[in-house]
Amino acid sequence: RLVEAPYGVPDPEAVREAIHTSVHQAPTGLIALENTHNTAGGTVVPLETQQAIQQVAREAGLPTHLDGARLFNAAAALGVEAARLAQGFTTVSICLSKGLGAPVGSLLLMPKELRAEAWRYRKLLGGGMRQAGVLAAAGILALTEGPKHLPRDHQMARALAEGLLRLNLEVDLRAVQTNMVYARVPQAPAFVQRLRELGVLANAMGPSRVRFVTHRDLLDEEIPLALRRIEQALQVA
Repeated sequence: RLVEAPYGVPDPEAVREAIHTSVHQAPTGLIALENTHNTAGGTVVPLETQQAIQQVAREAGLPTHLDGARLFNAAAALGVEAARLAQGFTTVSICLSKGLGAPVGSLLLMPKELRAEAWRYRKLLGGGMRQAGVLAAAGILALTEGPKHLPRDHQMARALAEGLLRLNLEVDLRAVQTNMVYARVPQAPAFVQRLRELGVLANAMGPSRVRFVTHRDLLDEEIPLALRRIEQALQVA
């Protein structure tokens, strides 16, 4: 059951109202949050909001899960340790390839008593791997070295967003809080294809919405270069 979340931030009372306990409905079994919130623009859920929703869950006797695929981006934006944002959840997932720089991999954090059950579900879903040491090494490097690069990713995203505004594209600067920039563009799939031909990669997130994501492999001069090529793609349209 989805709860309205302006800029990715749900109201704790709205979460409380969405909990179902009636025998006439499927009962609520878990409360899940996403931080950062992807489709809201890579926005950050404040620590106090997370804590308030956790309190709602405790009062309802429900476990909580944090989809922290980009948890370290949220921590960098808020200026806190990632552990602060993970604290209090029953389970937390973290992606090692989104922002942190590993080629592949994710983590599931949980109490020890859930580990055997989690491993069982992993096997059921085909998630067992052997000879994964080289990937684990990349994941360790991502965790130890990746977070320090994230503030620069966020700065580049802001520069990109401001440049897109100068090109008269519709961008909500309030939503540009981490490493994502969403822009409104007519015929987004065709626009993204033109960008690809010009060497700029982006995602069409529907018929009129494009997502740009900055990352550690970008050079400083590549943001102005990308903006020039985006302007070129717009002129073709």
